[in-house]
Amino acid sequence: MEETEEKKAEEPKAETPETPGEASEAGEATSATGATSEAGGETPVPPETPVQSEEPTAKPAEPDWKDQYARLMADFDNFKKRTARDREDTYRYAEADILKDILPTVDNLALALSKAEDRESAFVKGVQLVYDTLVKALKDHDAEPFDSVGKDLDTEKMEAIAQLPSDTIEEGKVSNEVKRGWTLKGKVLRAAQVVVSAGKPGNGEPGTGNGERGTGNRERGTGNEK
Repeated sequence: MEETEEKKAEEPKAETPETPGEASEAGEATSATGATSEAGGETPVPPETPVQSEEPTAKPAEPDWKDQYARLMADFDNFKKRTARDREDTYRYAEADILKDILPTVDNLALALSKAEDRESAFVKGVQLVYDTLVKALKDHDAEPFDSVGKDLDTEKMEAIAQLPSDTIEEGKVSNEVKRGWTLKGKVLRAAQVVVSAGKPGNGEPGTGNGERGTGNRERGTGNEK
């Protein structure tokens, strides 16, 4: 009995025949398995699609280097011109202070000559020589006097210190020059001090208070003399 059971166990089992559909599925599975093994044993993973940001970052605008360079060069050119002009003015008017200090001496000599009675005396001639020398020195440095009497008041060149009536000068014009004006190379070195005419005196008419006050002063002066 035991031998009979061992023989049955050793006998091969009968295999069930496969249908054509199962055979094709098995072949496809075998080919797929072979392709996977050829590729290194791993199933290929499709590449990931990059995620785009919803709002792209805006790049800062490039500066206009040419425009900035042109502006810089223009500013530098203006600076050079302004510096050169200031330096030239400094050289041209460096002697202005010295010349202005000489003018009072010239004024005093001119006043002394205007009051001299004997123009032929040696003393007066000496004063005249000193005056002429100083005036020539001023003119050598491009300093020139200018006249004001009879001209319209120019506030840039003249300084009005009074307004008085005048028989010969029209109203608004300079009737007298107290201190002479000077220019240096076209610029005012010293403004002239002048008296402006107020027109002809009123001769006691209404509204001419200056004439009435002047008459009253003369009367008081006469009374003092008595």
